[in-house]
Amino acid sequence: MSTPATFGQGSLSRAAALVHTLVTVEALLLLAASPGLAALFLVGPDPAGLPLAAVCLLPLGPAAAAALYALHHRDRDLTDLRPARTYWRGWRLNAVPALKLWTPLLAWLTVIASTLTHFPATGLPGWWAVLLAVVGTGSLLWGAHALVLTALFTFRARDTARLAAYFLLRHGRATLGAGSLLVLTAAGTAVLTEALPALLAAPLLLSLLHSSRPVIAETQEDFTA
Repeated sequence: MSTPATFGQGSLSRAAALVHTLVTVEALLLLAASPGLAALFLVGPDPAGLPLAAVCLLPLGPAAAAALYALHHRDRDLTDLRPARTYWRGWRLNAVPALKLWTPLLAWLTVIASTLTHFPATGLPGWWAVLLAVVGTGSLLWGAHALVLTALFTFRARDTARLAAYFLLRHGRATLGAGSLLVLTAAGTAVLTEALPALLAAPLLLSLLHSSRPVIAETQEDFTA
């Protein structure tokens, strides 16, 4: 006869633990990023405010890295949940490493977005706009890999950047998964509300972790001692 599961280890308990972790991580992510997000809503949609919007988004990098850390190290046992403690541990460990990659990524994306919003004034041929859009999308996908690697591993910033670029093609399915999340988020934002990415940040990051499992596994096996 099989041994009955003790309290906190059944399917319903694991589901409740996941929901509790997602809600807690979501709230803490919004709290950690709140200074920038609050200022972002004051910037408005004017393209001239893109550099200021990038500055407002700076706290989001460490907040998202901490969320990935907390979700990856989450407890499955309903009787032993400490998502808040795990989140803040992840923030302390990853705030500076995340900013080292998040800041140049935001700067680069700001240059691309500013160029596209003022494209007629540049005098460039139309195919340049397509090229810039492709480069911007590739940069976002690189950033997704870099964020996962920063949250879960301790590498130098330049090594993380190289690994993230390597995994773009090495694990096309993981990159495609990140791209699918990007498309869904963009579509939902356009159709529903601009606040949607912030309100669903924790489930989106959990999905990113799930699609990044091949990247995480190879990094653990081949690039860590």
